[in-house]
Amino acid sequence: MAEVGVLNLEGQKVGELSLSDKIFNIEPNTDLLFRYIHKQLADRRKGTACAKTKAEVSGGGRKPWAQKHTGRARAGSNRSPLWRHGGVTFAPKPRDFSESLNKKMKAGAIKSALSAKFRDGKLVVVEGIEMNEPKTKQLIDLSKKILPTMNALYVLDSSVKEQLNVKRSANNIPKLKVIVADNTGKDKTNVDGLNVFDIMKHEWLVLTKNTVKKITEVYENGK
Repeated sequence: MAEVGVLNLEGQKVGELSLSDKIFNIEPNTDLLFRYIHKQLADRRKGTACAKTKAEVSGGGRKPWAQKHTGRARAGSNRSPLWRHGGVTFAPKPRDFSESLNKKMKAGAIKSALSAKFRDGKLVVVEGIEMNEPKTKQLIDLSKKILPTMNALYVLDSSVKEQLNVKRSANNIPKLKVIVADNTGKDKTNVDGLNVFDIMKHEWLVLTKNTVKKITEVYENGK
């Protein structure tokens, strides 16, 4: 099995953790990564753009002038897209841009993203991160001890108050993001979920030991 060092919040190595080769050490599938990210970006689109077509703008009805003998171009309606205040050709209408991706492909994309970070040496595992209250400076100081750059994604395992405080502490830190990969059932408040876009967007990936355990439990058997 793949091995990764475990750090404390002072940046000191305090142990080793075995990682599942089925999750953290597979050959990354770039096609699945592309499909998953494309889906995430498509799902974000609002799809609210709307403009009126020739049939929907006001006016029209009467032909503006005779077809011939006026010296002007032919015109059948003042609602024509060629006219000022006319309709829009192929006008955009509200639509749903969201895409579907089956469960197996999503799991494969997540495993590929995790494996890519591990193989690039950009995966860091810490014992745990908790804060009694949101403190941006405290999170910055902590990150400087365990990472060479602030361009990082922290994935926490639980939506308890102490870990949500860590997430709130990252709100004003450029390039650093904290997500909570927890599923609390009906209550989805402050729960983000592990996703490929965030993993690949950030240079470093920081997991806690409990996060690794949860990821392994979910994806170990190819789920």
